[in-house]
Amino acid sequence: MLVRILPVIGLLACLAVFGVSQQKEIRHVPVKATSPASGPEMYTAYCAVCHGIDGTGKGPAAEALKVPPTDLTVLAKKNGGKHPSDHVTTAIRGELRLPAHGSKEMPVWGELFWGMSEGHSSEVQLRVTNLNKYIESLQAK
Repeated sequence: MLVRILPVIGLLACLAVFGVSQQKEIRHVPVKATSPASGPEMYTAYCAVCHGIDGTGKGPAAEALKVPPTDLTVLAKKNGGKHPSDHVTTAIRGELRLPAHGSKEMPVWGELFWGMSEGHSSEVQLRVTNLNKYIESLQAK
């Protein structure tokens, strides 16, 4: 039953932004299923609204958030030049306690991926791995 409920939770977790009287508001929209094989597609659908298309943390929802989104392009730079793959995987899965991750503002994608895959752990792992690889490709040179 939980697996079937998670996509509904996703309805409350995805973010979209629209302007209202010079103020930004966060509006919850349905989570859109994407290909687990495409890191770029998942990033665009799930991450870019906050982290920006380029990963710098300047997505359209960024200014409406209480905790600014992380600049994903400097993760390797801040980790001695090596992409912190384990750290990113843990953050995506929701196993890492970050100020925004797991809050009402930042969805826990691991849970949402479980719902999309109907509990197939290999598909969840494929999603997390491919999203992580795409984030690695965004690292500043």
